[in-house]
Amino acid sequence: MAGLDHNLPFYGLSIAVLTVSDTRTLDTDTSGGTLVQRLTSAGHRLAARAIVRDEVTDIQAVMRAWIADPDVDVILSTGGTGFAPRDVTPEAVRPLLDRVMDGFSVVFHQASQTTVGVSTLQSRALAGQAGETFVFCVPGSTGACKDAWDLVLAEELDSRFRPCSLVGQIPRYRGICP
Repeated sequence: MAGLDHNLPFYGLSIAVLTVSDTRTLDTDTSGGTLVQRLTSAGHRLAARAIVRDEVTDIQAVMRAWIADPDVDVILSTGGTGFAPRDVTPEAVRPLLDRVMDGFSVVFHQASQTTVGVSTLQSRALAGQAGETFVFCVPGSTGACKDAWDLVLAEELDSRFRPCSLVGQIPRYRGICP
């Protein structure tokens, strides 16, 4: 049966949060703030946080730096996944991925349908692996970030989740986290 096995040790990850927005600042970035609060409350470490404009080159510059940083295990990106003309996060991130995690989009949409109904169709949520770094791109609304963390990522990024979690695929945890 799937779930957390509290008899197993928790291994915290080093997670960076990127907000893609033309208008938000650190003071007004409730989506990025929600992800930071959730990941730190879960016992993970905030490796970095940034806000960039909806520009492919700006998004890729930060992503490339974090992907190359051995201290960053996971990147959580919020914003730019919709259908507005300036929403370019998937176009910026997809070329950086070595592997696409097709199931993330499916599971995210199933989970968010319970809170926003068919409006979930307006999201182009994306995830994958770039080098050794896992990347998750979710919509820019605070509600979508809550759905992504609470209904999907909290368990997938918890080493105690069974039958398995992504933690065992993080280089420093290979071999100790099944």
